[in-house]
Amino acid sequence: MKIKVDGKILTLLIVLCVISCTFIYTAVAGSNQYGDPKSFVIKQLIFYVVGIIVMIVIAQTDINKLKTLGVGMYIFTFVMLLLLIVAPESIAKPINNAKSWYQIPFVGTFQPSEFLKFALLILTAYIIVKHTERYPVKSIKHDFLLLGKIGLLVLPPSLIVYQQPDTGMIMLYFAMIFPMLFFSNISKKILFPVLAVPIAIVSVVAYIYIFMNDFFQNNLLAKLSPHQQSRIRGWLDPFSYGDSAYQTQKGILAIGSGQEFGKGLSGNNVYIPEKHTDFIFANIGEEVGFIGASFVLIVLFLLLYRFVQIALSNKSQYTSLLTAGIISLLTFQIFQNVGMTMGVLPVTGITLPFLSYGGSSLVSNMLLVGIMAAIQNDNGDYMFTTKED
Repeated sequence: MKIKVDGKILTLLIVLCVISCTFIYTAVAGSNQYGDPKSFVIKQLIFYVVGIIVMIVIAQTDINKLKTLGVGMYIFTFVMLLLLIVAPESIAKPINNAKSWYQIPFVGTFQPSEFLKFALLILTAYIIVKHTERYPVKSIKHDFLLLGKIGLLVLPPSLIVYQQPDTGMIMLYFAMIFPMLFFSNISKKILFPVLAVPIAIVSVVAYIYIFMNDFFQNNLLAKLSPHQQSRIRGWLDPFSYGDSAYQTQKGILAIGSGQEFGKGLSGNNVYIPEKHTDFIFANIGEEVGFIGASFVLIVLFLLLYRFVQIALSNKSQYTSLLTAGIISLLTFQIFQNVGMTMGVLPVTGITLPFLSYGGSSLVSNMLLVGIMAAIQNDNGDYMFTTKED
């Protein structure tokens, strides 16, 4: 039996693990709110070990057999999302007004919507490939049929996730799926209008916000849930809405106060709720400054660059679609998380990949890394091999 692991990917993951545990420890220790910081580090290490094991298992899987895993994961996560609706608070307590997690004793929380990414990625790629094989001659009718198939796959669970509410996760799904459609054989005459519609909507809403603010507040923003309203108000004017923009204000203050070189490890003195999870980048910026935060981003994008190298060696449409989805998803997730901690983008609850505390996010992202490793192994291009005699 051969266990094939890319040495560059493994090295970068180990570096990210060290960074993650270091800043989780300092964030928790500095808050004096969550208890012993060592327990958080131990749990994060356990999550990393589980994630790496999962990555290795997926890496050994025949790329053509991933569909079976995708179907199983889709059914499982869809059922778990449905059960969340009726689950009592004793096992599914709302966190930050969102009912998205199951509470598991001695383990922590489990978020089904995180693992839905894995299923949607695999099944969307499979549907596109099979559709292309069945309809080799392109037509507008066949393209709309493909969009309908993907819609039937994506929309039902997405509507449940939206009602939790978890708008950030919906953004991740579409950030993953749209590039896959772009690199499929679907006509760009269909895709560009699909992209143009949300751009036009955003442009109109921006115009109304700037020039018809009363109408925006009373007729548009009022239609959203209180949770979504507070996040949007806090993003648009963080220093006028102290309650709804508290995290944004503090994130800007923490990163800004770090300046070039930071205040030193455990030198954080700006309190931010959930600083070890969604806002861990603010803690990094405060403690190690612009230089240290830049290093962290470089490590993340070196990982993405390695994925791009793997993508360029693809042999099939199926693996090309998978790599496009994974790279787009992780890139969007990094930009969104870093942007929201600096007040550039709205707060969505999206975690920073491989760095934020939490098992569901970390393990689900490791599943994606495992797919990249499986693609690399399928191409016969890997850097490090362990042989079991």
